[in-house]
Amino acid sequence: MVSRKRIANNALLFVAFVWGSTFVIVQKAIAFLPPFSFNFIRFFLASLILFSFYFIHRRTKPIPYSVIAPGILLGFFLFIGYATQTLGLLYTTPARAGFITGLSVVIVPFLALAFSKQRPSIFAITGAILAAFGLYLLSSISSQAINVGDLLVLGCAVAFAVHIFVTEKYAASYSALLLAAIQLLSVSFFSLVGVFLFEDITFMTNVELYLHPTVVVGLLVTILFATAAAFLIQTWAQQFTSSTRVAVIFAMEPVFAALTSFILINEKLTIQQVIGCLLIFIGMIIVELKLSKLKPKQQKNIPS
Repeated sequence: MVSRKRIANNALLFVAFVWGSTFVIVQKAIAFLPPFSFNFIRFFLASLILFSFYFIHRRTKPIPYSVIAPGILLGFFLFIGYATQTLGLLYTTPARAGFITGLSVVIVPFLALAFSKQRPSIFAITGAILAAFGLYLLSSISSQAINVGDLLVLGCAVAFAVHIFVTEKYAASYSALLLAAIQLLSVSFFSLVGVFLFEDITFMTNVELYLHPTVVVGLLVTILFATAAAFLIQTWAQQFTSSTRVAVIFAMEPVFAALTSFILINEKLTIQQVIGCLLIFIGMIIVELKLSKLKPKQQKNIPS
């Protein structure tokens, strides 16, 4: 019988595929609809879908107040991640954004270090150095220098790493459906604030924009698969696996992003960029490696 842990890991790999394959779709959609407006609609409608399922499933049970604060906290970090990522896609390419976002896998173990006070393993240090050098090759030595989009997406990687780490703390304590719904609703609220502060509000009332095929496809795909389904799966799965394991699985997201960019828009990488991407990916994996040949006592001393 397949264990819940294996099911959770496979489900998270599917999430990584969905997220990686939607970079191009999102980039095309925000060429018509501004980023904060896009994220407001995306996360608001996705939250309505999850809330609908929750109330249908638990008609007589009110929402417990204790889940609201964790949901808003997760939503805040998620908002920062998506806001910086979506803005970054205005200035950088989907493949570059995908690989830089993937650096969150290197950051997660160090977040655990900050709270557990454990020294990072040689694997974590080596992986972080390789990933950082890979980012340098990907951005600086390539035909394009580091730009504001790359820096914004790097901020996104930090925010997503915090989100993964904090999700592990709350996933087992609350309904996955409700916790996911509250955090998505929170993202939509913060995005709406962003609309009023940074965008022209008339975009939100322009019906023609929403009827544009590119926007329709972008919203449908992201609302149903990359938001409602993806975050429900992540919240549920993190009951059965660690945040560091989640980060490793999500390391596949930039790989899917690069493949999608190549297939859909024929985005080609230079030799330096390919080497940089490989170093980032290897660094992500090395962060989580353990010496399988060590004795059990020695293995217990290696932080996971």
